[in-house]
Amino acid sequence: MSAAAQNEQKSLIEFPCTFPLKVMGAVHPDFEKAVLETVRLHAPDTEARHITTRPSSKGNYTGATVQVNVSSQEQLDNIYRALTSHELVKVVL
Repeated sequence: MSAAAQNEQKSLIEFPCTFPLKVMGAVHPDFEKAVLETVRLHAPDTEARHITTRPSSKGNYTGATVQVNVSSQEQLDNIYRALTSHELVKVVL
């Protein structure tokens, strides 16, 4: 099986698409800006209007949802890696 066929078989997502990334992180004044800047490294067309945030139920964390236009699994993987390695981010779903 070719590498392209294997990649197609692994992904259940049809590209290109708008993919909602759920990000949980620290309560910090720069959290939303940091998430947006990190996503923009791999998806430059992402704008502030594509992100929504809210505090966790106990107020210990901030949750963000970012609607990202992605064109490939590789691009999506790169965004996940960049976000999960950011110091303000705890979890990316």
